[in-house]
Amino acid sequence: MDQKSCNTSIKCSVSSCAFHNGPYNCCSLESIKVGCCDSTPTKCEGTECASFELAK
Repeated sequence: MDQKSCNTSIKCSVSSCAFHNGPYNCCSLESIKVGCCDSTPTKCEGTECASFELAK
């Protein structure tokens, strides 16, 4: 089992992401990209983590 780093500045609860560090609920990436689900988001639901990658 490879040990993932933990970027404590990026909180994450998406356990199905390849970059999720479960024991610490953080992201193992150095930075993430936030994207939009529609052209003019007005709520949280209108955004997404564009760095998401489905875990194997």
